[in-house]
Amino acid sequence: MRLADLQIFTVAPPAPGWGGRYWTFVKLTTTDGITGIGECYASTVGPKAMNAVIGDVFERHMQGTSPEDIELMFRRVYSSGFTQRPDPTVIGAFSGLEIACWDILGKARNRPVWALLGGKINQRIRSYTYLYPAPDQDASEFWVNADMTAEAAALCLRQGFTAVKFDPAGPYTIRTGHQPAMSDITRSVAFCARIREAVGDKADLLFGTHGQFNTPGAIRLGQALEPYSPLWYEEPIPPDNLHEFTEVARHVRIPLATGERLTTKAEFGALLRLGGVRILQPALGRAGGIWEARKIAAMAEVFNAELAPHLYAGPVEWAANVHLAASIPNLLMAETIQTGGAFHLALIRHTIQWEDGYILPPEGPGLGIDFDEDLARAHPYTGTRLHLEMQEAPCDYRRGNRFEGGAPSET
Repeated sequence: MRLADLQIFTVAPPAPGWGGRYWTFVKLTTTDGITGIGECYASTVGPKAMNAVIGDVFERHMQGTSPEDIELMFRRVYSSGFTQRPDPTVIGAFSGLEIACWDILGKARNRPVWALLGGKINQRIRSYTYLYPAPDQDASEFWVNADMTAEAAALCLRQGFTAVKFDPAGPYTIRTGHQPAMSDITRSVAFCARIREAVGDKADLLFGTHGQFNTPGAIRLGQALEPYSPLWYEEPIPPDNLHEFTEVARHVRIPLATGERLTTKAEFGALLRLGGVRILQPALGRAGGIWEARKIAAMAEVFNAELAPHLYAGPVEWAANVHLAASIPNLLMAETIQTGGAFHLALIRHTIQWEDGYILPPEGPGLGIDFDEDLARAHPYTGTRLHLEMQEAPCDYRRGNRFEGGAPSET
């Protein structure tokens, strides 16, 4: 059994586009006709360029190799170009291809991927979602309106969620970390107060920031949120200075979480050794794939740290997250798009089940999903923009900041 062929699907989810402007799926076929599906969560270059990277990684390092040789293929890719260091684009390409290899291996053995990772220690996966506007709501107002967001949190509670995430703290800029505007701190406090009032002690608050603050700014904001006891304070500073997470942790009594923009055990290991973060959020379509994430989880056990796999992509990365989550003892929870996402679920023909706040690990072979290639081809992404983008304008301290959450669906 050798890896023979590669197909790539670049898919644009229909409006409202939760999960990003486009998703990149890969399909591998072996010499004996077994197929596997994966997903690459790497958006540092445009989709055409990324597809070229994926093709090069496959042809150079994987084609003709057994899908069992995951460690060998990872070392080839990690060392490519004489580097031997994390590279979010190249490792992101490999991540999706690696996920597809696990799908093949499970199908070849007629076992779910979680069974190949050590078995299912978690029968159900605790699930959380971002708070999203309803179809009839003004999305631009929703992101800055604490009352509307609290109503969404109350709905999630009724659906069965025990944790909800929100991010009202200001603009995502290309600049280095900034001090939050005082109005952003006021809004963030109001969101926490209203959402805590809406859910009481029945759900955890997950406060996101996407790394936009400098160290003292993150400390100021974090201390203002402490009375509402969020379960985590996510990526309060940019991910390129791991040491500063320790400084934030020294001054803020909210657990820090990070990891969606990190890749491989090298970066996660450094984070753990520094000691500021104990909730890791690998995105399996970027972090190195399922096996690399399993190593990250094992390292985290030694540091008494937990994993909460990140998802702002399509349903194949979600499936990979679920198999990892089912197999690790130090799972905190896993992200979903709402209760699975209408288009997400349609793409995999509803082969993952969400029930009363939990994801049920698939029992079928491989990833246990049924990828709808015809639906994927019917929604091609033809634009040139990136999966997610950051603004160039700096934080506005005079007029305040309004921003669009998630990713708009326009090209």
